[in-house]
Amino acid sequence: MTSTTMFTSTDVGLMARAIKLARKGQYTTRPNPNVGCVLVDAKGNIVGEGWHQRAGEPHAEVNALSQAKGRAENGTAYVTLEPCSHFGRTPPCAVALVEAGIKRVVCAMEDPNPKVSGSGFDILKQAGIEVQSGLLREEAILLNEGFIQRMSTKRPFVTLKMASSLDGRTALSNGVSQWITSPEARADVQRYRAKSSAILSGSGTVLADNPSLTVRHEELGYLSNTLSAENVIQPTRVLLDARNQLKAGLKVFENNAPVIVINGEHNSSIQAEHVQQQQILNAQGKVDLPAMLQFLAKQEINDLWIEAGSRLAGAFLREKLVDCLIIYMAPKLMGNSSMGLCDLPEFENMEEIINLSWKDMRMVGSDLKMTADIE
Repeated sequence: MTSTTMFTSTDVGLMARAIKLARKGQYTTRPNPNVGCVLVDAKGNIVGEGWHQRAGEPHAEVNALSQAKGRAENGTAYVTLEPCSHFGRTPPCAVALVEAGIKRVVCAMEDPNPKVSGSGFDILKQAGIEVQSGLLREEAILLNEGFIQRMSTKRPFVTLKMASSLDGRTALSNGVSQWITSPEARADVQRYRAKSSAILSGSGTVLADNPSLTVRHEELGYLSNTLSAENVIQPTRVLLDARNQLKAGLKVFENNAPVIVINGEHNSSIQAEHVQQQQILNAQGKVDLPAMLQFLAKQEINDLWIEAGSRLAGAFLREKLVDCLIIYMAPKLMGNSSMGLCDLPEFENMEEIINLSWKDMRMVGSDLKMTADIE
């Protein structure tokens, strides 16, 4: 067990600073978690700051120690996630803190990764370092919801995005839907794509709209000023195609970013080096959604962003596989004959309906962005 003694206001301020640093890596660290670190010397002066910038590169603690240049001896490290204890692509950070002569480590939360999960704290305590954990834990969890969920439940954190008119319509009866929402809302979607491990869609949407399902740097809005085009990590495209309808020549196969096609049988027409095919069907011949999510977790997919038609959106909601729902609602009325938001069964009583818990509502351009958890 780690110490739960009272934290000071100085501790809170320095951990908040570490969390702010961690956010700098939210578009570039996957599949690794976002981590920030602040080092202070024995007198309480900040001598080093760092964050994990990219998978395979030094972790937050190592970057902070490099900046400190030995001045952190006998000082305190504020870290948003338990220092790692194992050799991966980089050496263990817990050992680096010990070797630097740190005397106290304040951490926001324990690492849910079974390879760490308390063993980093053990290394520190065995070296005589005071360890405290739990400071701003809820804020630290929000940094890495996908990573934490993948480690604890063996499936990604699933966000379903939908866009509709005020009367809940997503396209005209002839299928035309561009554009319901404002440019600002579309830029907001691009930023979500940029920090997601994967984007999922169905073959129906891909065939109808022929999307690329990539991050378009020129549409990132303010983020394009800090995230260069070269540093954008294109998410994996996950395409559900139980009936093997996809074919070569679609835009989604043109970009060399990874594509995973979940289909009924191997499709030789879309065979390419960057395209992986996997057969995950249930007894009804449809994609087994829970099994598919478990498969994606094994591919180190932390955050799954879904942009799909009403049928697939409804299927994820019916099976209670959505963690977060985001709806961009435009100030437009499209009429009763237009297509609905999601395909759900006809409920017979109120106990069957899907309940939401609002997290946030705000204006994005001319549209209302509503964010909710699924209860």
